[in-house]
Amino acid sequence: MDEKGKKVLNSLEAQCSKREYCRKDILAKALKALEVDAAAADEVVASLVKDRFVDDARYAGAFARQKAHLDGWGPVKIRYSLRAKGVDGSVIDEALSSLDPERAGAKLEKLLDAKAKSLEGDPQKNLKLIKYALSRGYDYDQVRDYISLH
Repeated sequence: MDEKGKKVLNSLEAQCSKREYCRKDILAKALKALEVDAAAADEVVASLVKDRFVDDARYAGAFARQKAHLDGWGPVKIRYSLRAKGVDGSVIDEALSSLDPERAGAKLEKLLDAKAKSLEGDPQKNLKLIKYALSRGYDYDQVRDYISLH
């Protein structure tokens, strides 16, 4: 690895020590820093993966937890976003299985309760609640169960 590659590697190591990145994001950063030198960027990313600065499984778990618990995303939206990041399907499945389904159900209920209050008196309230929950990445079956109870 040349001097510029080592400099980029050190910079990316510092960034990766502060937060999680997936392989695709780091490759994009390396390509930009190395002025689209793909071979050097691949070498930098391989070094980061080997030294465990970048780990897609760790990234997927952190991403899924953050999006589910803090942002209120459902599993469908999380899966879609992780696929867009180039994370392997089995890694995504593992990350989603680590989420607490009861906590996700409670989060969905809280989101829908808040949305239902803003839709009081609307004749299309149930339809709008379903569309809202589906846009947040929840399964139709979960939403239907909530609607049938309220």
